[in-house]
Amino acid sequence: MRYLYILIFITLSCEAKREVYDVKGTIQGVDTNIYQVIIAHDTIPNLMMPMTMPFFVPNLQELEKLSAGDSVHFELVWDEVKPFSRNFKIIGKGMVSKYDEFFDDQFSQKKIGAVIDDASFLDLDSMDVNLSKYDGKYKFISFIFSRCPMPNLCPAVVLKNAALVNQFPEVEFIMISFDYKYDTPLILSKAYGVSTNSHPNWSVWSSVGKIEDIYRLIKQSGGDFWGVEQEKIGHKLASVFLGKNRELLGVWNGENWKVKEVVNAVKLLRN
Repeated sequence: MRYLYILIFITLSCEAKREVYDVKGTIQGVDTNIYQVIIAHDTIPNLMMPMTMPFFVPNLQELEKLSAGDSVHFELVWDEVKPFSRNFKIIGKGMVSKYDEFFDDQFSQKKIGAVIDDASFLDLDSMDVNLSKYDGKYKFISFIFSRCPMPNLCPAVVLKNAALVNQFPEVEFIMISFDYKYDTPLILSKAYGVSTNSHPNWSVWSSVGKIEDIYRLIKQSGGDFWGVEQEKIGHKLASVFLGKNRELLGVWNGENWKVKEVVNAVKLLRN
């Protein structure tokens, strides 16, 4: 009888950890082979900002009723072991961005689920390092440059990475400078080495001599930069979360993303 009580207690404890969130969005794609649906969702109050991302749907019969373009309401069950989605209600048809692979090249922005190309950079010891070095691990990549004059732009991204890095020791956090003219490994080491050296899963890479690599990677990630040669740098920031095979799982545009919302998204996406 004692073991029965223990089992009931464990079951109730597990149920208590679950929270259920109501979500609205438009389906972008369905993959029944991996029980996954990609949805462009609205803000999920108290959880995360609007974004396009994959959701796990364990009920195959429910998943098979869904198709790209469906506007849906559903429940996201926040399970610490493996969050999942259920109770989908199709309420109409929404907008799905048209995608024509004919115009794709290596500098086109990747869709959610697509694989980011490998790229080569320099670490703080001036050694070549490839993105594929961390294949088999989740990766969170942000783009920075040390000459950033605005306190609410690149420095904010660095501080947000610092807030994330301790929470996910299994994730590799990589900040890459797109200032291929000025940000040598020595410059970056002086600017960020003190912070990153104490974290084995936090790296800073230089793009000096790697112009094509940095341009390809930032464009595939949904960001952009210009004006490095003219000393008038402009940029569109993006931070991305990559899966173990470099597949694009999440994108946060700009610098105004909130740490808590990224924490929630990463917890969901890494499952």
